[in-house]
Amino acid sequence: MALSDLYRVYVPNQMSLEIYSKLYLALMRSLQKKGTKLAVQQKNQNFKAIMQQEYSGIMGGSDSFTIIGASGIGKSSAISRAITLITENRIIEVENPHTKIIPCICVQCPFDSSVKGLLLEILRKVDEVIGGNYYPNALRARTTTDMLIGSVSQVALNHIGLLVVDEIQNVCNSKNGKSLVGMLTQLINNSGISICMVGTPESAVFFEQAMQLARRSLGLRYDVMEYGEDFKMFCEVLYSYQYVKQRTEITDAVMTWLYEHTSGNISVVVSLIHDAQEIAILNGREVLNLESLNEAYQQRLSLLHGFIQPRQKKQTSKTKRKVSTVGMSLPDGEDHGEFTIAGLVSQAKSEGVDIVELLKNHLPVVEVAV
Repeated sequence: MALSDLYRVYVPNQMSLEIYSKLYLALMRSLQKKGTKLAVQQKNQNFKAIMQQEYSGIMGGSDSFTIIGASGIGKSSAISRAITLITENRIIEVENPHTKIIPCICVQCPFDSSVKGLLLEILRKVDEVIGGNYYPNALRARTTTDMLIGSVSQVALNHIGLLVVDEIQNVCNSKNGKSLVGMLTQLINNSGISICMVGTPESAVFFEQAMQLARRSLGLRYDVMEYGEDFKMFCEVLYSYQYVKQRTEITDAVMTWLYEHTSGNISVVVSLIHDAQEIAILNGREVLNLESLNEAYQQRLSLLHGFIQPRQKKQTSKTKRKVSTVGMSLPDGEDHGEFTIAGLVSQAKSEGVDIVELLKNHLPVVEVAV
């Protein structure tokens, strides 16, 4: 049972620092807008939207950014840790005017990119923290999507500092994808809050389709970890958590093997070391070594073999020299006319002569003494 503690190990790196800084500054920008004259004017406009009257977004701003990275590199963990450090208290209470502000709310993008589904989820999360009735009221009123955007904008203006939308790659393969991103843009304009969109690299292709999407998706981008000091430090920390009877020390060979069989993906490294110890405990070997790691790789990670192939040494093969067979001409002023190798082969077949003799007649033969 104690072996499961491996999944709770967190080793900060440069990505953690950058994500913390980005979220903190976005939250501060959002909080600075609350209580201003523009915010009061926007509240009036949002009320018109709820009442289905003509309204406009006067807060403006392009406070959206993305955190894009490969699956399993620790984006969500880093965001969760950063939010925990930024928000010591779950709620910020303001005296004048008296209101409760939630520093950060995390929601997941619906698998079908439903605009209404995401808006209702935001209201449900707000109710969960401050104990409001926004979600049941919205269900009871059977509000339209436009009315719901006005209602959520009002709630965000009053109670939300930063909104994090995870799994944003769901917009790529859905017909409602652009509608959902458009709704988030409208939410920024009508509430002034910062919105962080988190997803895998395939979402970057979606945001690059149009200027209005690309402009709102500038942010941080990460790939799997390179083999260097950060990766070695992570392996050393993780390897120190051993729950088998015979303790072993990590070596450079083990770290190299781990990198080759995980391609630097942090979550796969954790799973591999966890399963290797589990197998070693179950079969009575009780030691974490390359044999246990390889057994775990073959038995437990078979589904990932297609995505994570062990790196092999590059094979250097001599490139075959291609001889052009079109329009070859002879040197030394010898004029045999232009010819092609294919033409000579056809001639040799039709006349029944040796192709070598024909080549000798058309190409000069030079003897070199060795």
